[in-house]
Parts: sequence; C-alpha cells; structure tokens
Amino acid sequence: MNNNISIVNVRCLLAILGILSLMSLGGALYLQFVHHQDPCPLCILQRYAYVWIAVCAFRGAFTRRPRVRCIAATGILIAAAGGLATAARQLWLLQHPTFHCGFDALQPIVDHFPLAHLWPSAFKVAGFCETVYPPILGLSLPAWSLVALLLIFAAAAFALWRSVSQLRQ
Repeated sequence: MNNNISIVNVRCLLAILGILSLMSLGGALYLQFVHHQDPCPLCILQRYAYVWIAVCAFRGAFTRRPRVRCIAATGILIAAAGGLATAARQLWLLQHPTFHCGFDALQPIVDHFPLAHLWPSAFKVAGFCETVYPPILGLSLPAWSLVALLLIFAAAAFALWRSVSQLRQ
C-alpha cells in the first residue's frame, strides 16, 4: 500500500510540474500578446524548455511504468538545466547592458526550430535580450523564470530519485 501511495505521489508531482511549466509559458505569452513584451532569442529558448518539461512531465504522469517515469524525470532535468542556463545568461545580460544576446547570431537558429514554423507569433524572435521591461512583484521575467526552473529542477530530481527507488523494489 505504501508503495502505491509513493507511485501516486510521483505521478501527481509530475503532473504538477507539467501544469507549472504550462503556466509559466502562458504567463510569457500573456506578457507578449497583452503587454507587448517581445521575446528575445533567450526567451524563446526558455519557452522551448518549458514545452519540453510539460511534454516529459505529462508523459511521466500518465504512465504506470517506473522506467518511463525515470526517463521523463531525466528529460525534465535536462530541459530545466538548459532553461536555467539560459535564464541565468539573460539575467547576466540585463546586469551588463553593454553586452547583447547576439540577436544576429541566435535569431536565425531559433527561428528555424519546429515550433517557430507551427506557431510563429509565439516562437519567433521579435525582441532584444537587453530590453528592460517593468518588474513583476520586484523581479524581472528572467528572474521569475529562473525561480520556476529551479523549483522544477529540484522537484524533478526528487521524482527521479523516487522512481529509481521504485525500480529497485
């Protein structure tokens, strides 16, 4: 019985991570379309991280197989790590305005990713990383993204640990 409860808890945790990532993506889209805050290449890369996190999280949440949950949690960890690095780079760029994100270098690469063709208004580069937008509750959007990705990373590490321990039983 205790093992079944821990399986449900891991599956619920993965579902919550999927919802959190979709909420983060929805917040970014809200700021883009309602407040006209155009996404830079680093913003778009973070959006891809959130999409990948959601895909892996929901795949892991809706399976009964611990091995699939392990793979899903690993995918979340990888995407969250990439998103963390991107958010940290964007925060660094905001603190050092003399540098720029490399709009010319990153923009063609990011604009050729699959979602940029499927949903160009949300996944094509339209802004610059150096643009400073008003903070939300005292933090910039990249800082909020960094916080969310840290939480996702920690929760995914816990989910992976629990799933591996279930495999061993």
